[in-house]
Amino acid sequence: MSLKKIFLKTKFTYRIYLYYNLYIRHKCFIDRKQYSQWGEDFFIDSFFDNKNDGIYLDIGCFHPYMYSNTCLLHQKGWSGINIDINQTSIDLFNIARPNDTNICTTIDKEGKEFQIYFDDPFSPVNTIDKKSYESLKRSFFKDKKIFTIQSKTIQEIIDISKIENEIDFINIDVEGFDFEILKQINLSKYKVKLLSIETHNVDGSKTEHFESIKKYLEKDNYSILQRVGPSTLFALNTYISINR
Repeated sequence: MSLKKIFLKTKFTYRIYLYYNLYIRHKCFIDRKQYSQWGEDFFIDSFFDNKNDGIYLDIGCFHPYMYSNTCLLHQKGWSGINIDINQTSIDLFNIARPNDTNICTTIDKEGKEFQIYFDDPFSPVNTIDKKSYESLKRSFFKDKKIFTIQSKTIQEIIDISKIENEIDFINIDVEGFDFEILKQINLSKYKVKLLSIETHNVDGSKTEHFESIKKYLEKDNYSILQRVGPSTLFALNTYISINR
């Protein structure tokens, strides 16, 4: 039996393992120049330059350090909302970012209940999208479990967070459900300057929603700033003009 499975047996040992994961396995006390899986955070940090007090919304946050597109911003002084369907991810964020709003849920305008295709408490591929599960199950989901989760509307999440100002940066990485989530956020209301969305597969091919995401954001006055690995960064045109 692996060390992880031993520690996940009780609430007490589970808590110990969370600290082990953060401080021993990921050495969170060591500052790094990059936390993103593909280097997205370099472009995100550069885009906001010397802005040290922004707000982020990270949907599908997964881990406060590993593969994180918001960790560099947090270390600069930013704060925000972190959302994931995996309670373990939220437990890690509650330790690493206790002043953020960390919620185990997904976003839906009707507040419906969803099935979770669950790979592992520390897996980045847990999903509510059946197509994503079907495409990944040959490589992952060896011990698949199916849970349910109650969604919240974006307004409920904003109300819980008590964020009254604009949201500067939104990260969406929800394994196939990205476009559905995007359509539920009023970008102009929150004056979002930059978005990072997973639009490509690891092999470089476009996801089925790439063109829909691109056209949707172009209508809201966003254009592609940079593509990095599977992610595309979309920047608000007026913000780019102001900061040139």
